[in-house]
Amino acid sequence: MKLGDGVEQAIHSVTMLSTLSEGGVLSAAALAEFHGLSTSYLLKHLQALSGAGLLDTVPGPKGGYRLAKPPEKITLLDIVLAVEGPAPAFRCAEIRRRGPNPLPGRYTAKPCGINAAMLRAEKAYRAELAKVSIADIMADLNAFDDGAIAARGCAFLEIHERKTAR
Repeated sequence: MKLGDGVEQAIHSVTMLSTLSEGGVLSAAALAEFHGLSTSYLLKHLQALSGAGLLDTVPGPKGGYRLAKPPEKITLLDIVLAVEGPAPAFRCAEIRRRGPNPLPGRYTAKPCGINAAMLRAEKAYRAELAKVSIADIMADLNAFDDGAIAARGCAFLEIHERKTAR
């Protein structure tokens, strides 16, 4: 299974937004600049995250994005579903009923075994993503960071974070 690039971009953006100070926001342009991304492409994903209730959008010249929930309440699954949508990655088209010699109905009355296996795998995959919050990602990063990663983010936020009322 291949997730779109937007998933990685969204996770990194949400992680960055989790470091904002109280009342702080970042513009889509600032998030795109920090990650070396196209603003218009990232904006599409930020809007999806906002539509899913994960981000708040603050309008106006001093506006931008911030988390709508605490980082402990946002999981990787929440982000994946916001960006990729809720449909399963595997969609059974029942091709066993097609072709010049399709299986008779009595063989296709039960769900396809391939579909069942793929859906079980997806269920396990989603369960694992649901266990990991943005707070968990940040805790892992902080345990690994010797200070250089935090300094990079802090220096960027010092320039680009916008202060608004909560």
